[in-house]
Amino acid sequence: QVQLVESGGGLVEAGGSLRLSCAASGRTFSSRTMGWFRQAPGKEREFVAGISWGGGMTYYADSVKGRFTISRDNAKNTVYLQMSRLKPEDTAVYYCAAAKPMSSDYEYWGQGTQVTVSS
Repeated sequence: QVQLVESGGGLVEAGGSLRLSCAASGRTFSSRTMGWFRQAPGKEREFVAGISWGGGMTYYADSVKGRFTISRDNAKNTVYLQMSRLKPEDTAVYYCAAAKPMSSDYEYWGQGTQVTVSS
């Protein structure tokens, strides 16, 4: 069982920055691909960014490429999402997710943290 707890959300003006953190419990964190997803009001949840178990590979949605950076610290069981040049359309609840070990199938989800970008 893996528990994920996100933090770092809040209200920011357009053009600003935020860093989200996701702390994971358990001893299998370093063997799992981790990802960030988001869901805006009235929309389906969408993939934002992912990072391989060792951190050597990262993946981004086109909408955030060049503005967001995902990273992880396996010693701290934590994954981060640095968000820069935020836009109002980035407003959403952001969720951290953990994939099955050695897989890209996400099986655990956090409760989410709200990010609101004002224009």
